[in-house]
Amino acid sequence: MKTAEQIASAAVIGAGTMGHGIAHALALAGIDTTLVDLDQAALEKGLASVKKNLDAGVEKQKVTAAARDAALARLKGSSTLESAVRAVDVVIEAVPEKLELKQRIFATLDAVCAADALLATNTSSLPITKIAEACKRPERVVGMHFFNPVHIMKLVEVVRAQQTSEEAARLALALSARIGKDGIDVKDSPGFASSRLGLVIGLEAMRMCEAGVASAEDIDKAMTLGYGFPMGPLKLTDLVGLDVRLAIAEHLTREIGPRFEPPQILRDKVARGELGKKSGKGFYDWKA
Repeated sequence: MKTAEQIASAAVIGAGTMGHGIAHALALAGIDTTLVDLDQAALEKGLASVKKNLDAGVEKQKVTAAARDAALARLKGSSTLESAVRAVDVVIEAVPEKLELKQRIFATLDAVCAADALLATNTSSLPITKIAEACKRPERVVGMHFFNPVHIMKLVEVVRAQQTSEEAARLALALSARIGKDGIDVKDSPGFASSRLGLVIGLEAMRMCEAGVASAEDIDKAMTLGYGFPMGPLKLTDLVGLDVRLAIAEHLTREIGPRFEPPQILRDKVARGELGKKSGKGFYDWKA
């Protein structure tokens, strides 16, 4: 494998919230990046979101205009997976949290990508070991769990599958540093470190809201002002997506136990299509 400094090209699979954010970070760090999505409309929306976020960075004087322009020049889109990943140094998958889908993608990556390419998954809860089992060379598979919004949040969980080589794990940590993130080294276990801890707080906040203890706004304010959280757990749930949080909670309930059982308010909101910011409503009204 190449060193983090030698990585010149990358592909990100999935142009949704996490995917386009990862592509943003890679391109801004000087890496030629292809954002891949079979849905052309989703792909165009993802690329437009990168430009919008970079423009906002320039307005806030956090990114120079020259850096923005250079990043956009390094970024392109593709709706063809095989051609997009064939010659890149690293692939980061960021598709929905469905194990079978991720396994199919990694089987394709294993067959198509260069033998020394790093293959990473952005899953927040699924077992990296199971995803790696789809590959004939599973030692190069690693978890790289980014946080939303990716272009702002600094943390990356680098998750070692049982098969992950030391070289692959170290490269993922070094790549995280190169793109301006702080990586933590985590063993593959249900919920890793951050999802497991964060979800406990988020689910309890939902139960409090459901019981009428306080409004969503005041529950969040208790954590931001009282505990120094940068964002309250319910607003964070809206940004992550209530459907994503529900899927993670159900997975951890199966793997760890009933303390992760999703509250009814979460199930009801997802059933009504109240998925958070992406749908316009969750615990907050995002259309206002």
